[in-house]
Amino acid sequence: MAKRQNCLKKRSGPRPHWRGSSANRQFVLTILAIVVGIAGAYGAIAFLFLIDALQLFVYGAGSETIYQAAKKLSWWHRLLAPAAGGLAIGFLVQFCLTEKRPQGVADVIEATANKKGDISLRDGLTSASISAASIGVGASVGREGPVVHLLASIASFGSRLCRLDTSTKLILVGCGAASAVAASFNAPIAGAFFAIEVIVGHYSLGAFLPVVISSVIGTTIARLHLGDYPAFVLTNAGLNSYWELPLFILLGAVCAAVAIAYMASCLGLAKIFKRISAPKPLTLGLGGLLVGGIAVFFPEVIGVGYETTSLALSNGFGDSLLFIAMLLAAKTLASGLSFGAGFGGGVFSPSLCIGALTGLLFGSLVITLLPTTQINPEAYSIVAMGAVAGAVLGAPISTFLMIFELTKNFDLTVAVMLSTVLSSLLVRQTIGHSFFSWQLKLRGVNLHEAPHKRIIESAPIPLSLLRKTSAFTENTPAHDIASQALGNPSLDLFVCDKSGRLKGWMGKDIIKSWLLSPEPRKSKILEARAVLPTHILETDATLEKALRIFEESNLPCLPVVDRLDSMRLVGALYYQDLLSTSNHHLANINQRVSKI
Repeated sequence: MAKRQNCLKKRSGPRPHWRGSSANRQFVLTILAIVVGIAGAYGAIAFLFLIDALQLFVYGAGSETIYQAAKKLSWWHRLLAPAAGGLAIGFLVQFCLTEKRPQGVADVIEATANKKGDISLRDGLTSASISAASIGVGASVGREGPVVHLLASIASFGSRLCRLDTSTKLILVGCGAASAVAASFNAPIAGAFFAIEVIVGHYSLGAFLPVVISSVIGTTIARLHLGDYPAFVLTNAGLNSYWELPLFILLGAVCAAVAIAYMASCLGLAKIFKRISAPKPLTLGLGGLLVGGIAVFFPEVIGVGYETTSLALSNGFGDSLLFIAMLLAAKTLASGLSFGAGFGGGVFSPSLCIGALTGLLFGSLVITLLPTTQINPEAYSIVAMGAVAGAVLGAPISTFLMIFELTKNFDLTVAVMLSTVLSSLLVRQTIGHSFFSWQLKLRGVNLHEAPHKRIIESAPIPLSLLRKTSAFTENTPAHDIASQALGNPSLDLFVCDKSGRLKGWMGKDIIKSWLLSPEPRKSKILEARAVLPTHILETDATLEKALRIFEESNLPCLPVVDRLDSMRLVGALYYQDLLSTSNHHLANINQRVSKI
């Protein structure tokens, strides 16, 4: 309780003077967006170099050639490297992370939705390091989630350091995400739209301009250090005829099913691993061993999977439909095991790989069933890559923009947009969630609810709202009780024992009848009239819970205790005060949205 009071005092300090001017605010926001863009670029570059260094140590090659290097290693090396790495990473997760799990994009979304953009810098740095180690030892996860969380935590920390208001902080968190995505994938347009579509959650000019600035800055710096070239080089990947559009519609439906299967494998296996009552090192070691077992037969599943994705986009696996189908299943299972066991990492890169394999399999099946059909399987691979990833992320616009930037191929514009939007629509209509919203739903966070409801559900009762109570014991003189009641007739009285434990409550009506009664004013008589409250609040109760209990009890006042087990009385909460505070929170939300 004292900690919360200190936090309230810290937040009540003076604010920067530039908040009163819209022009000054936009100027400062632009400068901060540039700073966040620079930090995002170098943070993403450092993250990539760290992954390369770890993979070079474990497998003898960096991320872009890890599959070929791992293929040459002995089977026991591919089996044991993820297992041994999982054991080591498990100790880091157990002792270094506050929530005992690496964090990613879902945590950034939750922070912007419920926590006013507050993200721990310590957790950001630690989660990024653990995620880099996870990818380095061979976990089949992506690199975009950790770097987005890292840069969002840096932007959030800088915002708190500068004591910025909530709306500015939320925009800067979006700037961090945009810079991270843009620098990681050499995709400035997609980086900006990803931040707006997934992190910020709505489009407005006030938010879009600084996000674009950060995205452009991040891309420019990354290109200066890493070069300007597409992530995937494509040949013979075009649309031969618009008569193929029905096939792309069918492909969109297939990709929706694949996306649902992939998300279900990740979150379903996570539930299974949670039921294993074992320390984190053993859990991650087991998960790494299972991933290593798959890598013995399919080394293509190791790591981020860009090399495997490139092979799928160029039809580098030959005409073996059985092998492509088995590799698709292996990559889906390996990624699900990696995520479910608790390795750090994202889902975007695996979904790109799974989508590319899905499209290649679909196109090859069409050629096999309809030999006279003149189509390019590579075209279906690139379209499915966007359709699966867009449905998984729940961000179709930023996804098909990223596909164009990753491949520099605009010949399939209509097909990519059609399949991606259809796949995302089918997933939303079928299960109602993207990967991130599904993940948060399992934690009890519903992003489909209105923002004001999420705030009311998460905001605690301000301690300053509690009124000082008049509490007495059986030894309190009757005249003292009477003087308290007469001195402040608007307050209720409470009965406590000598240790301060709540024993009873007397409303104003009972007190009034006692004062007017001809009975001797003895405390024991007054105590006999007191009743034990049936509705009690704890100090950490949320505004939503307090409002609900008031509606259930139909009482004007509720006692507030520190904990239900100790029942030590802290104060009294009155419905009129709570209602006024709730309305104030809603007004702040409307003001915050109008500023963004």
